[in-house]
Amino acid sequence: MTENKQHPVKPLDPALLARLTGGLGDRATVEKLCQDFGTLYSEFLPDVFHSETNLTIEVGYLGHKTGLMRDLIEDLGDNYVLADTALRNWSPNFVMVCGNGFVITLMETLLGAQAEFIAEPIKRPLSNIELDLAVMLFERFANVLRSGVNAAGGFEPIFERPHNWEKRPKPDKDHVDEYGAFIHMSVKLGKITSDFGLIIPQKALLKTQVTPPKSKGQVSKARKEWAEQLALQVRKSHVTLEARVNLESLTLNTVSKLAVGDVIPFLEKGDITVDVSANGKELYACEFGRAGDQYTVRIKSTHSSDNEILRHLIK
Repeated sequence: MTENKQHPVKPLDPALLARLTGGLGDRATVEKLCQDFGTLYSEFLPDVFHSETNLTIEVGYLGHKTGLMRDLIEDLGDNYVLADTALRNWSPNFVMVCGNGFVITLMETLLGAQAEFIAEPIKRPLSNIELDLAVMLFERFANVLRSGVNAAGGFEPIFERPHNWEKRPKPDKDHVDEYGAFIHMSVKLGKITSDFGLIIPQKALLKTQVTPPKSKGQVSKARKEWAEQLALQVRKSHVTLEARVNLESLTLNTVSKLAVGDVIPFLEKGDITVDVSANGKELYACEFGRAGDQYTVRIKSTHSSDNEILRHLIK
């Protein structure tokens, strides 16, 4: 009598499975498609910027990198802003990325700073107002992509609010990653060169035909005044104000013995001066007062001009 022994079935290698199911392409094919995207953006993104902002930028293709989507995102580092994006009938989950330096430089430029005085931005996360600008920026990135890929139906790209790299949530433990490609591009504004790119699943990339629009005007159908949009966005952003009132000086011995119910008088008599600040920057000198049930301050003078205040608050 023969004995039947059952041997455990070895799981199929993930890379082999991806290749068999169209989720992993050969080096030459992926390289060619990434170059096509680089050409698309090099030719058409500068026209979008110039037509909508009157700013001149230069875009170049820096190359590509392949690997698992999660690894490609991890390898970016903390000087990037990202936006998870979907384009119906093309890809439900690609990622647009941009170097923080470009967003910071663009913000300075749109607020009126002269190019020759804009210094190389320091590496730091973007502020909330700069993330608002990144929304407008990623809209242009997404529209250039939509204009050049074979996505049927003419649907608009949909992307989540941009977030700093270090704020990206970790994937679920049961998340099954897929292979992707990082299309890396440079962008120069004035003297400052930064970068941006796309991280696209190879399953979508390998089915893509990149075709430049017949007319460059199709990329941007209507001229929009970015400066006005930016000013509106900045003014809609919430800023926490702080008011500081100087109190009468006391000895350490007296302060150590203060108890509930004790009263500390203001330093000044009559009209009480209040310094109002935001993000550590003094903005206004005010008078302390009251209106109904609420204590208030009345602005007497400002410490800075409108543009100086805006430039400080966006950082």
